[in-house]
Amino acid sequence: MFSPPQVTYASDLLAHLWHADEELRVGRRGNKKGRQRRTMQKLSKSLRPFGLALALGTGVGIGQGLVQNAHSWPLALPLAWAQDARFIDAPSMSSEEQNIIRVARQVSPAVVTVSRNGGMGSGVLIRSDGVLLTNAHVVGGAQQVRVELADGRRLVGRVLGRDASADVAVVKIAGGSFPRAPLGDSDQLQAGQASIAIGNPLGLDRSVTTGVVSAINRSGFEMDGLIQTDAAINPGNSGGPLLDSRGRVIGINTAVLRGNGASGLGFAIPINLASSIAQQLLETGRVQRVQLGISYSDVEPETAQQFDMPVRQGVVVQDVQAGSPAAQAGVRAQDIITRADETPVNRGSDLRRVLRARRPGDVLSLGLRRGGRTAQVTVRLTSAPAQATAHSMR
Repeated sequence: MFSPPQVTYASDLLAHLWHADEELRVGRRGNKKGRQRRTMQKLSKSLRPFGLALALGTGVGIGQGLVQNAHSWPLALPLAWAQDARFIDAPSMSSEEQNIIRVARQVSPAVVTVSRNGGMGSGVLIRSDGVLLTNAHVVGGAQQVRVELADGRRLVGRVLGRDASADVAVVKIAGGSFPRAPLGDSDQLQAGQASIAIGNPLGLDRSVTTGVVSAINRSGFEMDGLIQTDAAINPGNSGGPLLDSRGRVIGINTAVLRGNGASGLGFAIPINLASSIAQQLLETGRVQRVQLGISYSDVEPETAQQFDMPVRQGVVVQDVQAGSPAAQAGVRAQDIITRADETPVNRGSDLRRVLRARRPGDVLSLGLRRGGRTAQVTVRLTSAPAQATAHSMR
C-alpha cells in the first residue's frame, strides 16, 4: 500500500489539480480519443499519491492542515470535481448509495442554518426568491433571524409568519436565484419507504442521515399527522428537510423522542401541511385551519376482513369531541367515512387533503357507513383552536 508523504499542503494539491485540468482540456481540444485516454490515465495516477478525500459541497480548505495518512485528509474537493466519477479511483458503490449521494448533492445547497439569540436550527429554501421553511420553535418570537447559506453567505432573514400549533415558520431572505429543494407529496407516503434527512446537527453543516418512513399520521407534541422516521435527527436538525429517495421534500424535521430506551424515533411535519401553511402566511399573513373534531384511523383490508367490516377502505371514527362540528352533525364513534363532498376517502390522507382546502364556515358533506347501512351528514366547519407549541429548541 502506498504511504503518502508525511507533510503535504493543500496548496500543493491545488497546483497539481490545476496542471492536470489544463492537460485534460488540451486533450479535449485536440479531439483525439487516444490523447484524452492518456490524459485521463495520467490524471488518475497523479491523484493517487495524495490520498484524495471527498466531501459534499464544502470546498477546498487551503492550508487547512497536514496529512498523516491516506485516511485522514482534512480536505474536501469542490463539488464540481466530486461529481465526476471518472476522475476518482474509488471502490464500487451500490445503486442505493449512489442515489443517496445524488440526493445529497442535489438538495444540500438549499439547506441553510437558521440562528437567533438562544438557539440554532436548520431550514430549507423552497423558492428561488429566498422563501424558506423552518420550525416555529427555531425562530421563536424573533422578527429577524440569521441565515447562513451553503456557499458561506450570511444574510438577515425576515420572519414572515409562524404557526406554533403546527411548528412551521416562513422566513424570507433578500435576493434571488437561490437554490431550492423540490417538494414532494406527503399524502402519498407509505411506511417502509426510504427517507433522507439533511440538516445542521450541533453546527455540523448539511449532515446527511438515512432511514425509512417508520409510520405516518402519528400524534404527539400537541400535533397530529406527523411522519415518524428512524433517520437520525439530532439537536440542530429541526427545520431541515426530510426527503424521499428522489430528493423531494416530504417533511420538515421537528422533534425526536429521547429517554426510556427510545432510539430512532424522529418526527417531521408533512410537507403538504407545511406548504399549505406557508401559502396562507404569504398570501394573508395568518393561518386559518378548520376542524371536524374527530380522531380516526385508516381501514386496513386485513382488519376489515377479520372483523367483517362493511367496507375495505375509508377511515374509522375512533372518537368524537363533544360540541365539535362533527358531533353537532351527528357523526358517531365507529362510523366509517368513505366520502368527503365528491372526493372518495380511502385513507386519512384523502380526508386531510379535503380539509386543507376548506376555510372556517364552509359546509362539508360526509358519506358514512354505519353498521350495515349508508348515511350522509352535513358538517359546518369551524376554526381549529390555536395551540402553543410545547417543545423547545432541538
